[in-house]
Amino acid sequence: MTPIVRRPVWRDGASRPDDLAEETPVAFEYNGISHAVMLATPADLEDLAVGFSLSEGIVARRRDIFDVAIVEAEAGITLRIEIAGEDFGRLKAHRRSLAGRTGCGLCGAESLGQVMRDLVPLPSAEQFPLAALYAGMRRLPTLQAMQQATGATHAACRVDRNGAISHVREDVGRHNALDKTLGAMARDGSAAADHALIITSRASFEMVQKAAALGIGTLAAVSAPTARAVRLAQSLNLTLIGFLRQEACAIYTGNNTMAESSP
Repeated sequence: MTPIVRRPVWRDGASRPDDLAEETPVAFEYNGISHAVMLATPADLEDLAVGFSLSEGIVARRRDIFDVAIVEAEAGITLRIEIAGEDFGRLKAHRRSLAGRTGCGLCGAESLGQVMRDLVPLPSAEQFPLAALYAGMRRLPTLQAMQQATGATHAACRVDRNGAISHVREDVGRHNALDKTLGAMARDGSAAADHALIITSRASFEMVQKAAALGIGTLAAVSAPTARAVRLAQSLNLTLIGFLRQEACAIYTGNNTMAESSP
């Protein structure tokens, strides 16, 4: 299934071809049991399966995901994920079913108690250089192929202390884009420590939770964070940055004297 569809559109008094970002129902099955359905862009789906499984705490380690099979059908796509028995037993004990909107965050939680996960605060680390984030933000748009073609997708990526970005992933859902990046990092064994994440959206509570769950100490968003996201980031010792631009940002949690040296 292609992530970009070309359709005619009436513009400036004439019919012209236009590229549209596809979204399709994606079902997550764990060891044959249905768990979740969400709308997503049908690209980098193995990354999505791995990232979602880790960031949602379904598995604790990448090696506990044994296989991901992508099965296409007329109604959508099923991700058949095989996980370790211990993780599957825990999942069955807290099983939920959700049919959500595009990249929904917490939709489907069965109780208020499931909203906040029991995460250990991140260890204190050397603050991430702002100059590296600015450099990453300058480079990211040039690698957003789907956004350039359609204007309809979010992106997430990893950035190192020199401003180099990698694992750029896109999706119509901002949570999906983040999970794809986290999954891509996990699949190739990229260390989370000493790297930051950039997301081209607002920073919500669940996105802070996903980043912290995989040991990311700095999350920088193009838009604003929510108040709950800021409180959670503070409690988890995560540096949360909003309104990231090429040469400016707003630091909501973390050290307000982050290094400004150019990468």
